[in-house]
Amino acid sequence: MEVATEVATPEHVEAALKAGVDYLWIGARSSANPIAVQEIATAIGDRVRLTEHRPASLPAGGTIISPDRTPAKTILKGILIKNPVNNDAALWIGNIERLEKTGVPVIAVHRGCGHQPCWAMAHAVRLARPDIPMLLDPSHMSGDAKKVPELMKKIEELGLDGAMVEVHCRPEEALSDAKQQIEPRTLAELIPFGVTRPLLDEFWRTPSPKHASERVSSPNTKEEGRERRENTELNWLRAEIDELDSRLWETISARMDVSRRIGIWKKAHDVAPLQPKRFQQLSEQVAHFAKENGLSANFAQEVLKLIHEESLKQQ
Repeated sequence: MEVATEVATPEHVEAALKAGVDYLWIGARSSANPIAVQEIATAIGDRVRLTEHRPASLPAGGTIISPDRTPAKTILKGILIKNPVNNDAALWIGNIERLEKTGVPVIAVHRGCGHQPCWAMAHAVRLARPDIPMLLDPSHMSGDAKKVPELMKKIEELGLDGAMVEVHCRPEEALSDAKQQIEPRTLAELIPFGVTRPLLDEFWRTPSPKHASERVSSPNTKEEGRERRENTELNWLRAEIDELDSRLWETISARMDVSRRIGIWKKAHDVAPLQPKRFQQLSEQVAHFAKENGLSANFAQEVLKLIHEESLKQQ
């Protein structure tokens, strides 16, 4: 059985490779620190060169420096790099480039940010580096085992290459992340949407195709390939819209909660729900925002009017 483990320091890299670990992954918190990622990449690169009997470095004088370390038991098969905990596509791409210099195949893992999908970030990385396989981490993305099956469907919709899922025989007894772990039988039911062993093997045994959709399946004609790519792109954009809509409704819901609390205060202080001066201030703010952000003034005012009317009802 092949084994993967998370590393956060050069010392972790040394210990993992001496133990014969096949794949290393770098977590989201480490990924947020480019200095830490570079240190890990340097350690991996030195170990790979040592295993392949190449010098670790050449000083200015040209004399070979032989590192005082024993070779790893196996050649590292891949490095998985999760997106940073912060929503930063450029940082994620930079980390991928740092790790590529090791000569080891790199795989991106999208796990979202703070239990939010952050599809726009993943989309940006996918467009910038379609040659890099990308896996989905629905466990960390949702933080809820019940949401994992639905998120797994995104693999096919977005042309992703598989999934990195947290599985436990008894999730309730897990020492960490118990709420987001699924049982093995649940994973078995999700396999049609997820990754398979042959697909993983293909990542580092064959050259990466130019587009994600071509990794998932090879269309018989160029027209089918073009249509698949276009549909995948549309699905990415719709995923971004869905996430924005979700945030929008969550914000409106939160606003109504504040409106109800304002209503309680107004009632206690004998203040009328409708305050024309306050509404005029809001209207002016919305008009300014619409102008600065290229929105229709009429549209913005209509939205404000609907929200304000509902707020008054909540009060």
